[in-house]
Amino acid sequence: MERIRKIVKCKRGEGYIDVCIIVLVFVMIMALMLAAVPVFVAKIQLDNFADELVREAEIAGQIGSETTARAAVLSEKTGLHPTITWSRSGKVQLNQEFTVTLTTTKDIGFGSFGSFPVELKAAASGKSEVYWK
Repeated sequence: MERIRKIVKCKRGEGYIDVCIIVLVFVMIMALMLAAVPVFVAKIQLDNFADELVREAEIAGQIGSETTARAAVLSEKTGLHPTITWSRSGKVQLNQEFTVTLTTTKDIGFGSFGSFPVELKAAASGKSEVYWK
């Protein structure tokens, strides 16, 4: 019993233990960052997705087949498949405003262990550039 107390009280190897703990904490922080970065990338992509959809609707002057085709191209390009909600549909008269809201979920965490879904939303608005007679 006395021998175990001597080993526990001995401080000769203390530096090695400190280094091991620091390395362990550093690795855990890096793993957390690697798990969170894809969510931030998806949010940026979703914002760009919304901006490009609005620009397509501004140029076309309507929300319909052109915007649906552009959404399909953007979904294929980004790998995101958001729920798209428009404030209006059909033809949009010159200078009338409209908005689009995109919603998707992305898992943050380490695979199936400790992951949870995060809902991402992006919204953009624009004005029609087409005059309909």
